[in-house]
Amino acid sequence: MPNTTEQYQNIVAQCKDLFVKKAADYGTSWRVLRPISIVDQIYIKAWRIRQIQEKGEQKIADSIESEFIGIVNYGIIALIQYAMKDSDEIDLTAEQAKEWYERKAGEVEALMMQKNHDYGEAWRDMSQASFVDLILVKLLRIKQIVANDGQTQVSEGADANFIDIVNYAIFALIKMSEAKG
Repeated sequence: MPNTTEQYQNIVAQCKDLFVKKAADYGTSWRVLRPISIVDQIYIKAWRIRQIQEKGEQKIADSIESEFIGIVNYGIIALIQYAMKDSDEIDLTAEQAKEWYERKAGEVEALMMQKNHDYGEAWRDMSQASFVDLILVKLLRIKQIVANDGQTQVSEGADANFIDIVNYAIFALIKMSEAKG
């Protein structure tokens, strides 16, 4: 039986490594992104994966795996943005960005563990196509929440949807790593 916690943490470590390297290269330029821009960045990646799945071919070398990593990282960026105030400093050091990443990734993992307990790791029986479709649904929900000025009547907020998106992408990456052997 696979060790979900270990697999999950290994994937997050890979994603964080890329995030930290990009923070060193580009700084925290992502701090200027508004929620809808982050939604669109993730949407582009998820839609590309879906198109590749449906067409059965791709013409750009970027792998599906790299797109899921991008979804994880943009999802974490969204969670950081929601936690920080607009008045907070735009320029973070690479170390500060890493600390924020670790804090938000830890919160996402904690929720995954709770849901895994209740759902019995049902995600292990899901297809990559389902993960992508669910990510797209969550993005459309977030777009509506943003259009409603962040207000919901009975539904979870945008941050909860971003957490689910991150977890779906991590689950897809775990399943891809298992398929590699």
